Amino acid sequence: MRRAESPATPALPDYEVEYNNRARVPEHPAIFARWTRAAENFRANHANAELRLPYGRREREAIDLFWPAAKRDAPIVLFIHGGYWRSLAPAMFSHVAAGANARGLAVALAGYDLCPEVTIARIIEEVRAAAAFLWRRHGRKLVACGHSAGGHLAACLLATDWRKRAPELPAGLVPAAFSISGLFDLAPLLGISMNADLRLDAAAARLASPLFWQIPAGAQALEAWVGSKESGEFLRQSRAIAEAWGKNSVAARYVEVAGADHFTIVDPLSDPASAMTERLVELARSIG
Repeated sequence: MRRAESPATPALPDYEVEYNNRARVPEHPAIFARWTRAAENFRANHANAELRLPYGRREREAIDLFWPAAKRDAPIVLFIHGGYWRSLAPAMFSHVAAGANARGLAVALAGYDLCPEVTIARIIEEVRAAAAFLWRRHGRKLVACGHSAGGHLAACLLATDWRKRAPELPAGLVPAAFSISGLFDLAPLLGISMNADLRLDAAAARLASPLFWQIPAGAQALEAWVGSKESGEFLRQSRAIAEAWGKNSVAARYVEVAGADHFTIVDPLSDPASAMTERLVELARSIG
């Protein structure tokens, strides 16, 4: 009598390949150069900017804040750049404020320290400090928006219990997050080369993974957008958090952007008429 064969265990993805976005998009140097030129041009021609506002004591703990007009009463979007928590800077992304500014929103771009000088846990605390700084300065709730590692950090802000941090902060300081190509479960990064800089172990990866956090009161909406040309792991990460948080009283939505890769997916932020900008405007108007 022949024994039934056990089903084969599915092979794990090659995480080194899945998370190497620069290798997947070999033209990324030209994209980065284009971003840098656009950002410089935007800063040079913006009349209502406050640059290098310090929210902490360290050099990179600073915010560039772009207002849509001289009157400073607009809703605020806090944008957090990517770079796998170990590269890039806000000044490379100034132009992403163009779309939201044209629609009446202010955009604050927050800097933060980088791995390996600091840990991801420290970076999470820094962006929380940036959000608290904006609340104390302007007294209004924020929409957090971020790309890649910044998408992870935007989700962390939405899932923060602000009252535990300081009694004067509102429970819903960041009631909505717009994550673009974010990462929410950091365990797949443990065995790949970049972890030499990230210095994650299993416990630290779990603690820094918002997919597994308890959602606090005040969290309202999460947008998880990702490019259709991104790796299967990036698609999975965004689907997973939209599904998990959607079961926890958060209005969570997964959106796959046709034809976009890990870098070009950011471009619609500079367009006032794009679907991405339109959704940011809707979120900002909904949080009051």
